Amino acid sequence: MSVTVRDLRTFKERGERFVMLTAYDFPTARILDEAGIPVLLVGDSLANNILGYETTLPVTMGEMLHHTRAVARGAKNALIVGDMPFLSYQVSLEEGIRNAGRFLKEGGAHAVKLEGPMLELAAALVDRGIPVMGHIGLTPQSVHTMGGYRVQGKSDEDARRLVDEAQALEKSGVFSLVLEGIPTTVAGQITEAVSVPTIGIGAGPQCDAQVLVITDLLGLGTGSYPKFVKPYADLRGEITRAVQRFQEDVAAGTFPDDAHSYH
Repeated sequence: MSVTVRDLRTFKERGERFVMLTAYDFPTARILDEAGIPVLLVGDSLANNILGYETTLPVTMGEMLHHTRAVARGAKNALIVGDMPFLSYQVSLEEGIRNAGRFLKEGGAHAVKLEGPMLELAAALVDRGIPVMGHIGLTPQSVHTMGGYRVQGKSDEDARRLVDEAQALEKSGVFSLVLEGIPTTVAGQITEAVSVPTIGIGAGPQCDAQVLVITDLLGLGTGSYPKFVKPYADLRGEITRAVQRFQEDVAAGTFPDDAHSYH
């Protein structure tokens, strides 16, 4: 049975921890869906993890919708959340509503995610039948304003502001909240202060759920990983070894062999 926004609240009420993973394509979405991952986020992290941009800022609505459609074709049970890209919702309320609607109408998503305390827009979308996932703390679309990817909520004043933002977003009707780059204790305070589930990324173990970027989880990244990332595989190494073996077999004339040729 397909996962709904109501199921996530039920998970929190029962004290059941759950996960969300990013997905950007059909085969990955199908694998994650069949593995029982309840929530798939077509993140604007598509920009720097798949499309090669330096930040999330350049990714367009067209690119996001293209990949959301692919994920929707691959996942039959997971809740699919489309991440609204930079300037697709900040310019005006009307444009934000229109673009959010496109994720459901054209992309096949079930909900959208907004960065920051976009209270009026969140309420307007919920009123129009578009479920909204909030996102506070370190918001990558504001990387230049924040002066880099810095942990948020370290001072008492900033911690109180984050709790206030979380409660205001809950009142606006969001069904869940991503907490990114927040000290563990502050994330715990937010999780206690709201009835909607919190989904942490770099926010410690006290959140109701956890999310990772799939390329990080699978060990497909280059160089070092952020402190909060735990690679659960080394697919970069596996891919490298596989293509090198293929290259060696071709050079040696052992591929294709008789078993892999038509007669």
